[in-house]
Amino acid sequence: MVVVVSNEDSGDVSIVDPAHDEVVRTVAVGKRPRGMRVSPDGKLLFVALSGSAKAGPPKNGPADDDDKGPRDDTADAIGVVDLDRGALVRTIAAGRDPETFDITPDGRQLYVSNEESATVSVVDVASGGVLRTIRVGAEPEGVTMSPDGKTVYVTSERENAVDVISTAEQRVIARIPTSARPRAVALSADGAQAYVTAELGGKLHMIETRSRAPIGEVRTGGTDAKPMGIALSPDGVHAYVANGRAGSIAVVDVPSRSVVRTIEHVGSRPWGVALTPDGKKLYVAAGPDLAVVDPARAAVIKRIRVGKGPWGVVVAKRAP
Repeated sequence: MVVVVSNEDSGDVSIVDPAHDEVVRTVAVGKRPRGMRVSPDGKLLFVALSGSAKAGPPKNGPADDDDKGPRDDTADAIGVVDLDRGALVRTIAAGRDPETFDITPDGRQLYVSNEESATVSVVDVASGGVLRTIRVGAEPEGVTMSPDGKTVYVTSERENAVDVISTAEQRVIARIPTSARPRAVALSADGAQAYVTAELGGKLHMIETRSRAPIGEVRTGGTDAKPMGIALSPDGVHAYVANGRAGSIAVVDVPSRSVVRTIEHVGSRPWGVALTPDGKKLYVAAGPDLAVVDPARAAVIKRIRVGKGPWGVVVAKRAP
């Protein structure tokens, strides 16, 4: 098992050994690596690369990562890293400005959000070709596939909603409203519930996936809380929500739909989060480093120097 961090500003990924919580390899991948997924067998890392210029938060607005300025279309791709070799082995075309994506349970296709074109690209991993382009809401962001591979959930930052794509029909079959600027989606292990972070709404939304009906919402902190990444505990009881520039992690008790603890001083901008399979360590792309959090103690137990601008985190575990 390894932990991988995408470093948006240095164009690389850091591979961390969780046994010692040390970086064992740094792999250059391309411009603005952000969203990541691991192949079902745990051998390959897929990472979204983008030629869009990065801009910081606007002075008169709370949005956290608008893209502005000149862009390099040739940099847009999904990079593929062989985790055993610790090397970028190929890139796959994936539409304009890919940011996040998910992979089908069989590992054969990627569903990639293209923020600038308001589309999702369906990509064949073997050939590297785009099989279909699906129109979704403006500024698509988070992409999460259901455990059975039948539906894909895509957040629309501008339209304050989550689009539900049928993989059989290859089209949007439903739209679920949220508060302002939804970011990430996590699904329960059985796929029965979806959890959506809303950055500007300051909330975590809970949705029943069969009826697609909202079943609750939780404010994750004060007015400075800007919910971003999310990870669910192995038992599904707790959701760990990164509060962005508030510098904290909200621990949400799912059954009671309430924040039961706030882990403070995690970093300058906690963003991506990932839990080890046993739930004993939470890794947070915290800015300017990778924070290792002990959920039981609700405290940062180590900080790991990675590349510049840590954005996303995944845990890669080999399939048995």
